[in-house]
Amino acid sequence: MSETSARLLRLLSLLQLPRDWAGPELARRLGVSGRTVRADVQRLRDLGYPVVATRGNVGGYRLGAGANLPPLLLDDDEAVAVTVGLRTATGGAIAGIEEASLRALAKLEQVLPSRLRRRVGALQTYTVPVPHDDAGPTVDTEVLTTLAAVCRDRERLRFDYADHSGAATVRAVEPYRLVNWGRRWYLFAWDLDRDDWRTFRVDRMRPRIPTGPRFAPRELPDDVAAYVSSRVSAAAWRYRTRVTVHAPAEVVGERISPAVGVVERIDEQTCVLDTGADTVETLGAYLGLLDADFDVTGPPELVAHLRRLTARYARSTPPTSDRVCLAPVP
Repeated sequence: MSETSARLLRLLSLLQLPRDWAGPELARRLGVSGRTVRADVQRLRDLGYPVVATRGNVGGYRLGAGANLPPLLLDDDEAVAVTVGLRTATGGAIAGIEEASLRALAKLEQVLPSRLRRRVGALQTYTVPVPHDDAGPTVDTEVLTTLAAVCRDRERLRFDYADHSGAATVRAVEPYRLVNWGRRWYLFAWDLDRDDWRTFRVDRMRPRIPTGPRFAPRELPDDVAAYVSSRVSAAAWRYRTRVTVHAPAEVVGERISPAVGVVERIDEQTCVLDTGADTVETLGAYLGLLDADFDVTGPPELVAHLRRLTARYARSTPPTSDRVCLAPVP
């Protein structure tokens, strides 16, 4: 009996993976015959687990959605990963999720075997997090789930939106994807008024409920994440600039992350960096990372800041001399 129970738990653990399992593959994994697999599947059904079977060459078994949440069966590495993830979520960028994460973490740690509790405890004790330079924006959990639902259901959405200057507008969009970039969340959508793709900061959105009618899906860009990163990098900053860099685009691209700006090739030895920031000091730091000659024509605030940096750096270094003094060798 104990052998059968252990096998059922193993079978349930396999069925919880998001895939279809062919009968012969389950038999091989469990070390039993196909007839035993069919009998075990029926036992799970008798216990209330909705095991769905499909026929054909690509058919198999999978666990369907049921009225009750089945026991979550995790191997050692999965249990550690979930525990660490919940600890991280308690200080994340999604407002309101901290308490739920703590409750789930307490339940999980209570049932962890001692060997796993030691591993998790060691990670917690000997890991020192570095505080973020910027606390960053927080996203309301309800807003995030609302946006995910309208993306799933293909429903038009109207929402109040505040841009980087604080100006408020009402936008109407067809929502498609949520994009998570570090501590920020973005909605990728088709703007109905501007007839083009647009990216919106979720922490600046206030959805209007109820949502609108359903829409026919449009063809998405090949890589939504790359599309969003290329436009978010400089689109919403207070200061923007296009800098001609005297270096190959491939070299500049290795030194500048997509979050800083977009690199456009001109020829083999020249490119343009389209970048932006909330302060000219930050822009100056970006340009210092290029380690290459560059030409800046604006904005005037950036040009003035770079001139101040030039004078400051000149004052901070000793004057050059043609004479070289060598200390005597003792």
